[in-house]
Amino acid sequence: MKKPAELRKTLRLIFGYFSGYRLKLAATAALVLISSAANIGGTYLFKPLINKYIIPGDMKGLAGALSLMAVMYLIGACSTRGYNVLMAKAAQGIIHDIRKDLFNHVQKLPLGFFDTHTHGELMSNFTNDMDTLSDALNNSFTLLVQSFTMLTGTVVMLFLLNWRLSFIVIFFLIMMFIFIQYNGRKSKMFFRKQQEHLADLNGYAEEMVTGQKVEKVFNREVKDYAEFCARNEKLRTAGTKAMSYSGMTVPAVVALSYANYAISACAGAFFVLGNLMDLGSIASYLVYVRQSAMPMNQFTMTFHFLMSALSGAERIFNLLGEAGETDDGTVFTENGMWIGDGVRPVRGEISFKNVSFSYIPGRPVLTDINFTAEHGRKIALVGSTGAGKTTIINLVNRFYDVTSGAILFDGINVNDIRKDDLRRCMAFVIQDTHLFTGTVMENIRYGNPEASDEDVIAASKLANAHYFINRLPDEYNTVLHGDGANLSQGQRQLIAIARAAVAKPPLLVLDEATSSVDTRTEKLIDKGMDALMEGRTVFVIAHRLSTVRSADLILVMENGRVVERGDHESLIALKGRYYDLYTGNVELS
Repeated sequence: MKKPAELRKTLRLIFGYFSGYRLKLAATAALVLISSAANIGGTYLFKPLINKYIIPGDMKGLAGALSLMAVMYLIGACSTRGYNVLMAKAAQGIIHDIRKDLFNHVQKLPLGFFDTHTHGELMSNFTNDMDTLSDALNNSFTLLVQSFTMLTGTVVMLFLLNWRLSFIVIFFLIMMFIFIQYNGRKSKMFFRKQQEHLADLNGYAEEMVTGQKVEKVFNREVKDYAEFCARNEKLRTAGTKAMSYSGMTVPAVVALSYANYAISACAGAFFVLGNLMDLGSIASYLVYVRQSAMPMNQFTMTFHFLMSALSGAERIFNLLGEAGETDDGTVFTENGMWIGDGVRPVRGEISFKNVSFSYIPGRPVLTDINFTAEHGRKIALVGSTGAGKTTIINLVNRFYDVTSGAILFDGINVNDIRKDDLRRCMAFVIQDTHLFTGTVMENIRYGNPEASDEDVIAASKLANAHYFINRLPDEYNTVLHGDGANLSQGQRQLIAIARAAVAKPPLLVLDEATSSVDTRTEKLIDKGMDALMEGRTVFVIAHRLSTVRSADLILVMENGRVVERGDHESLIALKGRYYDLYTGNVELS
């Protein structure tokens, strides 16, 4: 169990979600109080029941008193049923709103956030933390209020019945509280370790499941299984110790409550014999003594669970508090025109003006980049791994913003263009194609949700994907699972090209699009891309230099700088870095 570092802030944020459910929560609180009052009042009726009706032998009065007691307990039971239903509806509504806001916010986070956080860590917010918070809202809040009300009401009634005898109960309640607090502190460390080891194990399991192909290729099953077992053992050890300490609480409280009841009963008997207490009062009193342990135990255990849930809620709200992408753009597109900085057609011309960029301050990735990609021209970026090729593309679509300099899109600074409109003007075909669970038709239409079936088929024909799609079991309605695992790498790339084609962007980016396919498939993909590139500005990132020979401008990059530029023939004639790479004198690393 780990308390949130900022308890007040976490509670304030949770209560902010309560505003839409005020009536349900108010009714829930009222029913909790009614239920508690009915239980406390019903127990008090033992006193008049014995003194006024049983001892005198008033059967008629006894029947009436028993009926009243039954009605009170029935009201309590109905109230309990009512507040459980209302709280369940309110809790699920609140969790629905939080989960919706969390997913919406995650989609707005900058790419840099995902580069520095693991998928398992993020998924833990949607699963473990959200489930714990859901359980707390469904049960803990009402149980906490009810336990507190019952405990307070019971102690008050004990003092009203006999204040002298009540000091025995108070003594045992203090003993219970001290033990629970001591045991809670001992278990706190292990609950915290349990959550840490659980998150670590979940993250590792996710990596292994998604990396099954790599694991099998390198025969890592045995070693990875051993690593999983080691992490699982840490979780088991922490969980066992945590549950061992927390599991001691109930038996210890029960033992103390039995001792409390026994001593109170003996002392109460002497009070009755000494005419300091009547028989009806001692009967009610002893029932209250038995009841006092349960709300104390429930209150403490619920409080600990609630603190753990609030710790998960704090992690959720910390994620919700992460700064999203800023977008101060005022220029937008409409019917193929730029609106907001005059009116001009969307062409797809890109200019870099003295652009420098650093992911980490003081460690430049790009330095003083200058070039212009004119409309309809093909620009190739070549160079060693880490030279900055992909970073250039990430700056064009504003996954990151430049450190200095400016990038112009059709003469407009990309910082002045709304990000949605800017990215709508681009399409990407990358090496690691990601396909979603759904039909082939839906995956291609992902590039343009407004595209008709005819548009999708036309894009597939343009991308040379139509032929193999028609050979699938259900053609365009074939359902893809596991990132398109039932397709070859080349087929997945052709679908990615069709997805880009249906978007009809003025700017196209091909990032190592054919680096992992065979020569025959590469030729098929090249045909699809040639048709797709016609009339568009194209950026090509490639390790196979044979694929960039037709580029209008080739930028040779090293260490974040453009060291050579020109077309293929001029760079070969220069006999510099590009010549060495192309002829094989040196290799791309």
